[in-house]
This record gives sequence, C-alpha cells and structure tokens, in this order.
Amino acid sequence: MPPSHAVRAMRGVLFDMDGVIYNDDRPIAGAVETIEWVQAQDIPHLFLTNTTSKSCAALSEKLQGLGIRAAETQILTPAAAVAKWLRTAPAGQIALFVRQAAWREFAGLPCLPEDAERGAAYVIVGDLGDLWDYRTLNRAFRLLHNNRDAELVALGMTRYWLASDGLSLDVAPFVAALQHATGRVPLVFGKPAARFFLAGAERLGLEGREVLMIGDDIVADVGGAQAAGLKGALVKTGKFHPGDLEGTVRPDAVLDSIADLPSWWNRPSAGAGDR
Repeated sequence: MPPSHAVRAMRGVLFDMDGVIYNDDRPIAGAVETIEWVQAQDIPHLFLTNTTSKSCAALSEKLQGLGIRAAETQILTPAAAVAKWLRTAPAGQIALFVRQAAWREFAGLPCLPEDAERGAAYVIVGDLGDLWDYRTLNRAFRLLHNNRDAELVALGMTRYWLASDGLSLDVAPFVAALQHATGRVPLVFGKPAARFFLAGAERLGLEGREVLMIGDDIVADVGGAQAAGLKGALVKTGKFHPGDLEGTVRPDAVLDSIADLPSWWNRPSAGAGDR
C-alpha cells in the first residue's frame, strides 16, 4: 500500500504505556530519551492506557520514577474516563470490579460494598488480574442478572498483556464471559473504543486525523485508533508478535521500538505500510 499522508500532517501523539514505554517496571531502551525529544519539540502528547490497576496519580508517579515528566492531567485511563461520565449519567449505585488503587478515580460516587449482589445500576469491570476467581466473576453476573437495566461497563477490551512472568489475560475475556451469560452488550471506555481515542485527541486540542497512536497491540491500539480516524503505529516491543503483521489491520508505521519515533517523525514523508 503506497504512502497516504505526509508525516508533517501529524501534530500530536498518544502513547500507550505498558509494552511501549516500559515492560512491567523496566523502561524500554530509548523511551526516556524519546519522550524528552517529544517534549523538547513541543509536540502535543498524552499517555493513553487501558491500565486500570493504578490511578492517574500513581501512573504519573511511575513515569516520573523512570525519568519521564508526566503530570496527572497528561494521562488518560478508562477509569478516569468512565468516572467523568458517571458524574453526568443518570444516578445509580455503582459496583466496581477494579483493583483498590483505582478506586481513587471514583471518589464521591455512590459505590456499593464489595460483597453486594444486588442494587447496581452500573457494573464496572476492569483489570483484577489474579484477584479474579469464580466467586468474584459470579458476583458480577448476579449484579447484572438481578437488574435487567444495569449497564455492563468495560474499562477497555484488551485481550491480554505482557506481565513480568509472561502473557496474561486482560479485561476482555471476563467482560466477554459476562456478556455471554447475561446477553448484555458492554459499554466500552478504553481501547479499542473510538470515544477513548477521540477523547485523547480532544484533550490535545487536535482533530483525530492529526494524531498518531503508538502501541504494541495491533487490535486495541492500532486498529482501534484507525477506526476512530487516527493514525496508528505499531512497535515491536511488549506483546508484539510477528504474526501481527499478517492480519487485516495494517499499521501506518511499524517501529522497532519507541526509540525510532524521532527519525520516523522527521522523514520527509511516511505512510501506511511503512516498515
């Protein structure tokens, strides 16, 4: 596929975090220097992640601990996005299936006790990791089953991620189980939902077509961004697999790592299929 746009048309960048900037607690080579370059060039940027195990404040602290300047307002998570939405949505009790660290985003909202099985208007499902068990998943099912009008809200639909001990299930498989059991179609906040990418572009003050999303997930990061009208770049770090390049999603760029962004950005032109 021939180049379809000049790189100069890109004005802003959305960075996925896990697998792009770091793996677990280890920075990816060149990531710190690349973010410093982006900041020195005054390129509008935002850290957009499906992580729901930490608050925006905690993620900001993590980036700064790696040597990356990132204010809390420069990070967009599904938990932060859905909490903002809930504050203007019809009132109702909220059942949270997220790690304790992410509860901070929902401060001031009417959240049910962690053992409740009735009364939820919204069932929020995020990344519980190894805290998932049959009883917990069944409680989420009961909350939905006991209120036919309850919304199933997914904090992203990422299938799996690269943990320190290998690939691990993410949010999507658990949401899919609840959807299958209840017939409830999830309302998705996070990748690959278009509203999440467009919220990031809006926060940068840019149109979607002016923004490049960089991620290691060919479906949730690249495919989701492209479906929302953004450009998508795939990095060969994190959970990247060579087979990702053989599917139906065609990245606008493929980079060995985030360290290659400055040289790619400064090319006279770059387009779909660049590898």
